Amino acid sequence: MNTISIALSFIEVIPFSVAIVFLILTTTLLLEVLLASVFNKPQTRKMKLDDKHSLAVIVPAHNESSGIAPVLQNIQAQLRQEDRLLVVADNCTDDTADIARSLGATVVERQDTQRRGKGYALDFGLSVLSKSPPDVVVMMDADCYVSDGSLQDLASETIATGRPTQAIYLFKSPNSSNVKDLISTFAIKLKNKIRPLGFLRLGLPSLLFGTGMAFPWSVFHEVDLANGHIVEDMKLGFDLSIAGYPPLLCPGVKVMGELPEAQQATVSQRTRWEHGHLQVLQTYVPRLFWQGIKQNRITLFLQALDLSIPPLSLLVALWIVAFSGTLILTFMGLSATSLVCMLVSGLFLFLAISVAWLRFAQDELPLSNILSIFWYIFSKIPLYLKFLKKPQSKWVRTERSISKH
Repeated sequence: MNTISIALSFIEVIPFSVAIVFLILTTTLLLEVLLASVFNKPQTRKMKLDDKHSLAVIVPAHNESSGIAPVLQNIQAQLRQEDRLLVVADNCTDDTADIARSLGATVVERQDTQRRGKGYALDFGLSVLSKSPPDVVVMMDADCYVSDGSLQDLASETIATGRPTQAIYLFKSPNSSNVKDLISTFAIKLKNKIRPLGFLRLGLPSLLFGTGMAFPWSVFHEVDLANGHIVEDMKLGFDLSIAGYPPLLCPGVKVMGELPEAQQATVSQRTRWEHGHLQVLQTYVPRLFWQGIKQNRITLFLQALDLSIPPLSLLVALWIVAFSGTLILTFMGLSATSLVCMLVSGLFLFLAISVAWLRFAQDELPLSNILSIFWYIFSKIPLYLKFLKKPQSKWVRTERSISKH
C-alpha cells in the first residue's frame, strides 16, 4: 500500500507541475493585457532631431522591385536634407537596386549566396555607414510603411533615452472576408502591441520586431548582426537587453505591413515566424534567467517569463491537450488539485483573449468570427508538428504584393 501511495504521489507531480506552469504563463499573459487595457496610453516625446544629431535609415531588400518604390517615398518624405537613406540590395536578381537609385536612395549591392538572411544584409549596411557613423540608425523593411511624420519621433526617443526604440508593428489583411487572416492579425496585435504595452506600463523592455527599430550607433559595438537566424530581430533584442541596452517601445509610432495574399506565402511566413519564435524561446529563456542571476537584474527574469509564453494558437492548443489529460487522470483517481489549477489557467487565458479583443480588436474581428479561432488553431497543427520533426532554420523570403498605404 505504501509503495502504491508513493507511486501515485510521484505520478501526481507531473500533472501538477504542468498545471502550475500553465497558471504562471496565463497569469502573466492576463496581467500584460490588463495593464495595456486599463491605463492611459503613454505619450511619446514629440521632438524633432536637432541639427547636431544625424540619422540614417537602412532598408534591406531582396527582390523587392514590385513594391519598394512607395515604401522608399514614404521614408524619404520624413527625412531631413542631411539624413541618409541606404538600401542594401541583398542577393537581388531583379531591378530593386535601379529603382532605389532612381528615387534618390544610396544603394549598395551585396552578393553572397552562402550567407543569406536579413541579419547579414543589415550588418553589411552598417559596415558601409561605419565610414561616417550617424548618431541614430533606423531599420525599416522594404514592405512596411511608417506613420506619417513619426520617423523622427522614433529617432528622437532613441537620442533622449540612449536606448534602442521599437515602433508598434501591425499588419492589415489583404482580404477582410478571410477569417483566418482576421484572426492572424488579432494574434499579431496581441504579440506586437497589446503585450508590449502592458510591459511598458511596468517600465520593462520591448521585443524587437524587425522593422521600425531605431538604435544609437554605440550599441552596435555590443552585438553581432551578421547571422542567418530566421527571427534575427527577436535575437537582437535579447542580446541588447543582456548587454545592458534593453529596447523601449515607442507607442506613438506605428509601422504597418500587409499579410500575403497567397496561401503558400502565408504558410511560409507563419512557419518562419513561429518556428523562429520557438527556437528563440528554447535558447533565450534559460539564458535570460542565467544572466538575470549573474547580473542581478530582475528585468531579465521578467523578459524570460514573457518569452516563455508560446504563440497564442499554440498556447491554446497546449492548454486543451493538458486539460484533457489532467481531466482523465482526475477521473482515474488522482487529486483534483491539478484540474483546479488547469481550470483557473483556462479562465485566465479566456479572460486575456476576451479583454484584448474587447479593448483593441472588436472593430476588426467581428464576434461572429471568434469561434473560428478553434479551426484556426487546428489548421496550424501541421506547422507545430513540423517543428518537432524538422524545424525551419534557413531564412526564406515571403512572396508578397504591396498595396499603397
